[in-house]
Formats: sequence, structure tokens, C-alpha cells
Amino acid sequence: MPHETDLISIIAVGLLLAFLFGALANRLRLSPLVGYLVAGIVAGPYTPGFVGDQDLASQLAEIGVMLLMFGVGLHFSIKDLMAVKWIAIPGAMVQITVATLLGWGLASLMGWSTLHGLVFGFSLATASTVVLLRAMEDRRLLDTKRGKIAVGWLIVEDLACVVALVLMPVLGSIMHPVAGGEVHTFGSIVVAIALTMVQVAAFVAVMLVVGRRVIPWVLERTAGSGSRELFTLAVLSIALGVAYGSAELFGVSFALGAFFAGLLLNESELSHKAASDSLPLRDAFAVLFFVSVGMLFDPRILVEHPLHVLATVLIILFGKSAAAYVIVRAFGYPNITAITISASLAQIGEFAFIIAGLGVTLQIMNKEAQDLVLAGALITIMLNPLIFVLVDKWQARHARLAEEQADLGPLPGPSLDVSNHAIVIGYGRVGAELVNLLRSHDVPVVVIDDSGHHVDRAHAAGIPAIRGSAAADRVLVEAHPEKATIAILAIPQPLEAGEALAKLRAINPSLTLLARAHTDAEVQHLLEHGADGVVMAERELAHSLAEMVIATPSYRGDHHLPRLSPG
Repeated sequence: MPHETDLISIIAVGLLLAFLFGALANRLRLSPLVGYLVAGIVAGPYTPGFVGDQDLASQLAEIGVMLLMFGVGLHFSIKDLMAVKWIAIPGAMVQITVATLLGWGLASLMGWSTLHGLVFGFSLATASTVVLLRAMEDRRLLDTKRGKIAVGWLIVEDLACVVALVLMPVLGSIMHPVAGGEVHTFGSIVVAIALTMVQVAAFVAVMLVVGRRVIPWVLERTAGSGSRELFTLAVLSIALGVAYGSAELFGVSFALGAFFAGLLLNESELSHKAASDSLPLRDAFAVLFFVSVGMLFDPRILVEHPLHVLATVLIILFGKSAAAYVIVRAFGYPNITAITISASLAQIGEFAFIIAGLGVTLQIMNKEAQDLVLAGALITIMLNPLIFVLVDKWQARHARLAEEQADLGPLPGPSLDVSNHAIVIGYGRVGAELVNLLRSHDVPVVVIDDSGHHVDRAHAAGIPAIRGSAAADRVLVEAHPEKATIAILAIPQPLEAGEALAKLRAINPSLTLLARAHTDAEVQHLLEHGADGVVMAERELAHSLAEMVIATPSYRGDHHLPRLSPG
């Protein structure tokens, strides 16, 4: 066996620990991000046992950052931002400014330089997309006014981070020039920033003029080949290739290049296929990114500087959240909207790690600051579900207030007030075809799907549809399974389907439950979780093809049919 197995070790052990601690966090109703970060701490040099190679972990993290930014660009929505621009843009900018100044103030008390303090403060200003979206989806808020404001707010924060990723290397080169380099004056600083913006503008121009035509053309030709492997490879090659080329040719960051690659793919008709095909690899490297971040965390800061950690957490939980609350109320929105936005932003995540890591690399942020950012992220991500529980309780006590009713309003799409209906979970290719067939026979249908694109498509066709995971209690209740006659799970994920089956059976024991599967093991799993019948797609396809073969002239004659016995 070869001895140089550091790369294999960090990937294998990192993913294994991430799975174990992520599953534990999920079991405790915490974000899996907490588990991934804890896995990194366990695999890091500051805890006993296995110690992963940090240099290799950093390179894997860089790939994770590129794929994360690619995903941000792929799901970036100008439409969502423009719908709430009058509150999201000024609100996010003011909130970012307040959080940055609070972080700078704390840094000043600790004796850090102004630049270190500003970078530290900025890293505390942006919330985790993963945590926010999960909280919103669990509470059926994404399609409400406050949910749209929160998502638009997050888009502005993401854009601010993209700009920061462009400017930070310039600041790093100015503050820490190479030996024998020139001393920077105000004029030279302005020139350096201007040159960077020219490079970014050149990159953007090339991407808009050339990339907008070339990238969709390559994807369309690859999709036309019929090879799923080639299409997935094309998507990942574009993501990583554009990121690498942007750094080599234009001197901009990997992250910015990957973001623009996703942004251009977002305009393509194949964007949803690109997103779904690249998702497994993006998820895997994103997990390794969080693990590598955890490896950098020194837990001793919790003991040696508890007051600094507490102050950091207070800035995240109360400082920027209070700013968001005041801003939303100042724009005339109801109390429940302001409280929901504040609760959504009371945590930090992916971009905080990216900003902090880059700051340490460029020597414009110290290691202690990075540890404080990581400690603040761990604690606030763990506390965020509890904060939303308090918000839910407050909302329940004030459920009859007119302002809440005005905020919630009717859910988009056709009315969900139906009975004797079929619940179809999944509105992809199989689910959409099934719904069309049921409606052609005048069967009332309610759709559940976790894709906003699929739900919008269902609404456009006049079909009542709910956005969210079928395994979420709030989503199932919205579909009124107690009044339904049948539920069909047309999703290809057996674990989620199994959980939804068990919950549907508990809500309505008389409900007929059907599901789809791809293997005998999946069939068994779904039957054990309450399905009355399971269709194995490949087997049914084989039977249908066989019937068509037997029906052809070559095989349907008497010579090929069994003769009837006389009598």
C-alpha cells in the first residue's frame, strides 16, 4: 500500500466525520453545518486523534468555495431582488454597515488595527444562505412577503461579499507589499483599486460578450449528445475552468469567476438540469469546505477569551438583528415582518468563513479574529432554531393581529381549499405527466415540490401547488391530507418519500399511498413505511416495451401465439 495517502485520508475521514456529526446535528434539529464544522474541529490539529493535512484541506476548501459560488450564481435571481429592491437594498447596506462598525469597535477595544477590525466586522455582517432558506422553508414563508424580503436581503449581502472578494487582495498587496516594493501613497492606492476594477470590468465584458454565447452553446451541444456524464462534466468544467481562467488571465479571484459562470448558466434553458446534475459534487465539496474551516478553529479561544466570544455572538444575535428590525419598521412594514427578518439574519455562515479565511491569508485579519468568527458562527447557527421557536410562540400569541394577516395574505397560486383530491408529491417529468393525466379525468390535484421553478410552472397551469419538502409537517398540513383520497409520491428520493409516507399515514390512516422506486430495496423500504403500492420504473418500462414488441406484426400472428385446445 502506498504511503502518500494524505489526500485520500482527508477526503475519506473528513466525509465520514461530517456524515456522523451532520446526522447527529440533524437529529438534534440543528443545521447540519454545525456537524460539518464540529467534524473539522475533531479532525484538526487542536484536538487529539486523527489530524488531517491542513494544506490539502485548504486546496479542497478552495474547490468548495468555487463550487459554492457557482451555486450562488446559478440560483441568483434579479427578479427576486427587484421585487423587494426598495427595502432589501438599502436595508442590507445599512445592516452591513452597522455590523461592520460594531465589529470594528470590538476590534479596537482588543487593540487591533483599523483594517483588521473592518474585515472582522464585515465577516460578521452576512447571514448563511443554507440556514436562512431552511428556516424559511420549514415555516412555509418563502412565498410570503417577509420571505421574499429575507431572500432579497440575502442576495444584496451576497453581492456585497462578491465585491469584497475583489477588493481584499488589493488591500492585502497594499498593506503587505513584497520586500523592496514601493511605499504606497493615497494616489497609488487609488490607482491600484482602479486597475483592479478595470481587470474585473474586462473579465465581465468578456464573459458577457463571449461567455454568454459560448457557454450555453457548449451545454446545448453536450446535452444533445445524450450522455449525462458528458453533460455533468461540461457543467463542472465550465464552473472550475472559468474560475481558473479568471484568476490566470484577469487576476480576479476564483470565487468571482465561478460566480459569473453560474450567473451565465442561470440564463440558459438548461440551468435547472445543470443545477441538478452538478448538485452532488457541489454538496460533497461544500461539506469538505466546512470541514476544512472547522480544522482551522482553535477551541481554546472559548476558554482563554470567553468575553471576546460573547461580544462577537452578541453583535451577531442582537447588533445586526436590531439594525435590521429598526430598518424594516422604518420602511413601514409590520412588526412580525421585522421580527422574522431579524431572526433570519441572527447568524453567520459560508461567506463569513470565506472572508475570514481570505483575510488571514492576505494578512489583513489575524488568527484570533478568524477563531472568533468561527466560534460566533457555531454558536449562532445552533441558537437560530431556538430563536425561531421564540418567534413562532410570539406569533401564536398575536395571531389575531391585523398586521400579521396583512403580511401573510393568501398564498400564491390557485386555492388550496380542496377535498377528495389527489396529492402528487414531485412535479418533475414524472409528476407533471401524472398530474396532466389525472386532470384529464377530472381528478382534483394538489402538488408538493421543493423547487420554486416547478411550483411556478404548476401555478401557471392552474394547479394548486405548495413549495417545500414533503417530509416537513407544515407543508403536509397545507395539502390537507385529512381531506384527500390518495397521495402519490413521484419523487426519486426514497428516504424523503419514506418519511413523508409515514407522516401521511399518521395524519390519515385511510389514505391510499402510492410511490415510485428504482430498486427492489427501495420498494421494500417504501412498503415498510406505509405505501400501499410501489411502481418500480425500470420494471414497468420493460413490461411496456415487451407489450409493444408482442403487439408488432412480426410477433402477434397465430404462429407465435399458443394454440387453444379444442373444445
